Amino acid sequence: MEAAVKPQRQMVRLRGRSYVAFVFTPTVPVHDWLQEIDATIARSPGFFAGRPVVIDLSSVDLSQSAIGHLLTSLQDRNIRVLGIEGVDESRLTQMMPPLLSGGRSCVVEPSAPKKPETKAKPTSLLLEAPVRSGQTVIFPEGDVTILGSVGSGAEVVAGGSIHIYGALRGRAMAGVNGHTSARIYCQKIEAELLAIDGFYQTADDIDAALRGRPAQAWLQGNTMRITALN
Repeated sequence: MEAAVKPQRQMVRLRGRSYVAFVFTPTVPVHDWLQEIDATIARSPGFFAGRPVVIDLSSVDLSQSAIGHLLTSLQDRNIRVLGIEGVDESRLTQMMPPLLSGGRSCVVEPSAPKKPETKAKPTSLLLEAPVRSGQTVIFPEGDVTILGSVGSGAEVVAGGSIHIYGALRGRAMAGVNGHTSARIYCQKIEAELLAIDGFYQTADDIDAALRGRPAQAWLQGNTMRITALN
């Protein structure tokens, strides 16, 4: 009699994957804060589309019902809340997004001393092809240089500065690791959004006289400045 063949054990395959999430920090009165969200959506309707959002409640003292009302208000605006942080878990219900902890603000930690044979990580990224609509480039380690254009609906995220040797029609977010001296350069500014260290301007905020011209953006205090390059 032949021995029964044992079924082969199926191993569970695990993969790590990271996402860039917006972190909302509500302020009181919450009604006024929601109006600012409405103003952002009005200027750029697709700004939060498909983006995971985390709510940081460490700056406000909201009851359980108030948290529920806030989540409903964001859901009504088609803003998906991935999780909540900065609040005691007892104020959350099972129907609310989970409590999160351990999030990082994209800060690049200094690396430990490496052995001579270990290659250092690159601090800049060069892309010779254009970034097409719907594509996202994320490089928190340093500068990003693109020899082509950035299409509408595309996104470039960099820990340092962003250099685009073509038209910028999508979104460019520089200095995401707290690098306030980062800048954004492009040969033709038609951007949907520019951001440096969290301070941003949408297409409606950019001076119409600059559109279609070479331009640069940088921070002056807490204000983003955008000027022509020539």
